[in-house]
Amino acid sequence: MEEKARIMDDKAIDRALTRISHEIIERNKGVEDLVLVGIRTRGVPLAKRMASKIKKIEGVDIPVGILDITLYRDDLSTLSEQPVVNKTEIDFEITGKKVVLVDDVIYTGRTARAALDALSDLGRARLIQLAVLIDRGHRELPIRPDYVGKNVPTSRDEIIKVKLEEVDGENSVVILKK
Repeated sequence: MEEKARIMDDKAIDRALTRISHEIIERNKGVEDLVLVGIRTRGVPLAKRMASKIKKIEGVDIPVGILDITLYRDDLSTLSEQPVVNKTEIDFEITGKKVVLVDDVIYTGRTARAALDALSDLGRARLIQLAVLIDRGHRELPIRPDYVGKNVPTSRDEIIKVKLEEVDGENSVVILKK
């Protein structure tokens, strides 16, 4: 695959996460009963970065959980005979909480649907919101993020690749051509 365009660098990602963090605080009228849950893999460092920004703004530590949705995917049989299942790490109660699911890219909406199913097995949240760094369109399910860092219209033969320091050793968002 060849790189078609670099659409976000380190500073652009940071600005988008700062804006989303402010929007989360505003929409929820503060941070009371607020928790962030990152969807593995790149949603986790994004959620942690947003929790850090919210702490700087509000002076409150926001709990951050890690959600593995592997077993909730509707395409599990097409991924692998033996899918790699990582651990969900949510060491706080979600019942009655305002949960913000965090992911790097929303495309068809199927990952978000799987995350909703996984969360419902853990408790009954008061409300669930979705924050994504990139919305590339092409939804197959009626799911829409509440917070978007950047809308990037793409064709189906393009791939958005988010790279984060914590996982990939750099911060960038690029469009790749198949």
